[in-house]
Amino acid sequence: MKVALLGASGKVGRRLVAELTGRGHEVTGIARQRAETGVPMVVTDANDRAALAVAIRGSDALMVAGRFVSMDAAVILGAVADAAVPRLLVVGGAGSLFVAPGLQLADAPGMPAEFLPEVRGGKRFLEALQASDADWTFLSPAAQFGPGERTGVYRLGGDDLMRDAEGNSRISYEDLAKALVDELELPRHRRRRFSIAY
Repeated sequence: MKVALLGASGKVGRRLVAELTGRGHEVTGIARQRAETGVPMVVTDANDRAALAVAIRGSDALMVAGRFVSMDAAVILGAVADAAVPRLLVVGGAGSLFVAPGLQLADAPGMPAEFLPEVRGGKRFLEALQASDADWTFLSPAAQFGPGERTGVYRLGGDDLMRDAEGNSRISYEDLAKALVDELELPRHRRRRFSIAY
């Protein structure tokens, strides 16, 4: 497939580039600044609807792996519609996952204040997707999300934060990249959020 990847130069974006190209997909990276990612790059502002539509036109899917504080879901959804890109897959956040009935992680006691802008941005982005007509998927990682191994061994869930037997909630960038590309190739969560954890 032809995949446009917004945020290709970031930590998760680079893992997605590796996973996509390793499976033979044609990737065009999109970022605000030129960076060496191993794939063709388009430098543009993700908040410029017309420019973003030009950058993604002709793609089979747009993957988004950027920071929510610097993106506007309405602009991205508009560009996807303008460019007639059939699918939108988003690396989400854990903040909108439920830790108890009616209580999302973002609202749970102990959430560090410095994380709140990004966490709330992720919640707003998911709500915008849910209100749209797009063919979208939003993959929420575990609470602890960082570099690691591509094990291929993890659990997929829904709207609740998953923890292991020791109470930890974690996933690697590499395994999330695998799961999102699996979803691209064999869609199972269309117009839905799903989650991942060990």
